[in-house]
Amino acid sequence: MTITTEISEFTAGITSAAIPSPARRVLQLSLLDWMAVGIAGRDEPVAGIVRDVALAEGGVGAASVIGTQTRLPARAAALVNGTTSHALDYDDTHFAHIGHPSVVVIPAALAMAQQVGVNGRALQEAALIGAEVSIRIGLWLGRGHYQVGYHQTATAGAFGAAMAAARVLGMDAAQCAQVLGVVATRASGLKSQFGTMGKPYNAGIAAANGVEAAILVNAGFEGRVDGIESALGFGATHHGEGDMRALDGIGAAWVFESVSHKFHACCHGLHATLETAAGIDVAADDIAMIEVQTNPRWIGVCDQAAPMNGLGAKFSYATVLAMHYLGHRTGALGCYSDAICARADVQALRARVSVVANADVAETAARLRIVVSDGSEHRGAYDLEAPMDIAARQAKVQAKAAVLLGADQAAACWTLVEGEAAPNEIGAALTRS
Repeated sequence: MTITTEISEFTAGITSAAIPSPARRVLQLSLLDWMAVGIAGRDEPVAGIVRDVALAEGGVGAASVIGTQTRLPARAAALVNGTTSHALDYDDTHFAHIGHPSVVVIPAALAMAQQVGVNGRALQEAALIGAEVSIRIGLWLGRGHYQVGYHQTATAGAFGAAMAAARVLGMDAAQCAQVLGVVATRASGLKSQFGTMGKPYNAGIAAANGVEAAILVNAGFEGRVDGIESALGFGATHHGEGDMRALDGIGAAWVFESVSHKFHACCHGLHATLETAAGIDVAADDIAMIEVQTNPRWIGVCDQAAPMNGLGAKFSYATVLAMHYLGHRTGALGCYSDAICARADVQALRARVSVVANADVAETAARLRIVVSDGSEHRGAYDLEAPMDIAARQAKVQAKAAVLLGADQAAACWTLVEGEAAPNEIGAALTRS
């Protein structure tokens, strides 16, 4: 079988009864997390710009848009909501392919679900299927695709968004294959945009691409069905490795269950370092040197040495460590600002941080060595893949949502999610001030 055939048959053929409850629960936690970071990010400059442009264009009001009561066409709503929910860079990450599945797939699934009018369970199943597809496609493309400069959130994510939209539309396997072929010529996104408005925009583009491809095929559009795996297809032209082992167990094992939720408002590549630092109690004034050992995959992503704006700080080991030891809460949104980067104490401490690539450190882990003024050393390590049971994860995600939204609004959102509320109810919660 080809990847197109496998993905198409999975998307169209997986039954509701075959979806295990743990995968459903993780999806619900990601949906709550997505709502929280999306609502909290609605006033970010990139969110306002993209939203205003989409509102100026107007169109048939099919789907809800974060930050406004005005509805927009499904494709435009997916663009705005995908961008807005990634604006804070505080959303979930899957380390198997280094991508953010929810900020691409959920906006596409929600926009299409509102346009079509399916129920809440169908929305959540479509989002789960799309998220699973995005990760599987990302694994099929391989790390070479990511390392050469493509943003997996947007590239692999576009395929996931397309399958979420196709599932909402009730497409059969042949139609799903057509959608994959069409989105193969639309999927895009570059890592060079990291640290700028272009990164969250990549997520919005991917969500919109997925919705557009599904709508076109639903209207009778035909493209090249093997647009992913053909000789001049997406994989071959985008440094894809084409590893079919990426599809092992699809439909029986759900890799999305191991998605990682963020509890620091910065790139997930920094989180293991911050968790390590939390276990090393030293005073900022006593620090002579900090050495961070990280997997080489993060070099060029999270090692900005001296960013002078809040977006850049989200990709800087040196800056977040300086923030942590100077008492700034890295889980707080206001921590990542131009003003913080301009502080003399932050600049002085981050100048004493060095970042070292170490292939023996897992991509989800970090090691720290801190030398203090008397010459003594403190060492620590942390791996984000350390086991966390579902109850603990749920408690942390709900606590995060409460910090971002306030306890009452967070609780109301969770009630909607856990009760599998209709898409329009989810949409209304996103637009409520």
